[in-house]
Amino acid sequence: MLPPGLWGAGLWMSRTMSWGVLEPRPPGKRWLVAGLGNPGLPGTRHSVGLAVLGQLARRLGVAESWARDRRCAADLALALLGDAQVVLLRPRRLMNANGRSVARAAELFGLTAEEVYLVHDELDKPLGKLALKLGGSARGHNGVRSCISCLNSSAMPRLRVGIGRPTHPEAVQAHVLGYFSPAEQELLPAVLELATDLLLNHIRERSQGQPMLGP
Repeated sequence: MLPPGLWGAGLWMSRTMSWGVLEPRPPGKRWLVAGLGNPGLPGTRHSVGLAVLGQLARRLGVAESWARDRRCAADLALALLGDAQVVLLRPRRLMNANGRSVARAAELFGLTAEEVYLVHDELDKPLGKLALKLGGSARGHNGVRSCISCLNSSAMPRLRVGIGRPTHPEAVQAHVLGYFSPAEQELLPAVLELATDLLLNHIRERSQGQPMLGP
């Protein structure tokens, strides 16, 4: 039996929790939103993209509908946003290999790089600052670099969620892989709400044929 909320998404579920696309698909556009992070490390700064995906799933009413897809080594949840279908993806691979899951899911759902959103942490922005832009370089982010390599494109829209950069360069790795401080955790719910608003508004606009953001 399909999880709640998926009856209208045009999907079936097998015993191994694998998903397959059936026709007819929903009448509108289809988008994929991937939260980049490390599986098994929720709550760390490097996995803030996964936290945004969790909030997005709650807003779209599919928070209880995550299911594992072994073909792309990820958890998937599907939702409808108006006439558009939104595929939410949480890779089960480590950050440096997230692109393999994202590219495989894009292939399975028949999506181009321009139809794939990446949500990830950004060292060069303080917590609370967000930026949604089209394409560009990986800017040193290994998860984004993996996606660019596996999709063979840098055209994916990116939602960059600021996590701040420590003063000393040698502290960067510990900062990225560490958990948010108590003070940061107080700010985080509002950040996740704003990030979700930005994603939903942008997807709605593009689904209605409005132009994308510039690079």
